[in-house]
Amino acid sequence: MVAHDIIIKPIITEKAMSGMAMKKYTFKVAKGANKIQITKAIEEIFKVNVLKINTVSVRGRFRRQGKYQGYTSSWKKAVVTLKNESKGIEFFDGMV
Repeated sequence: MVAHDIIIKPIITEKAMSGMAMKKYTFKVAKGANKIQITKAIEEIFKVNVLKINTVSVRGRFRRQGKYQGYTSSWKKAVVTLKNESKGIEFFDGMV
């Protein structure tokens, strides 16, 4: 797998943004990726040093839309903690 296939997108929520002060970043990752693959992908893409990774498999939720019903797709979340000497990850580079 290529690094950009493993890291799908960052998760930008209020809880995830509060973790950035402690150098914890949250990403949506490929369901089949393990912690070692996620670590290598983060270090390759963002040029940082990873201290540890916590992963969570998020199950799909039941949803209804009129007479149709079903489950949303399940996905995997990774919370990446960086080492203190790492500079951090910037998601909003060009915004003023």
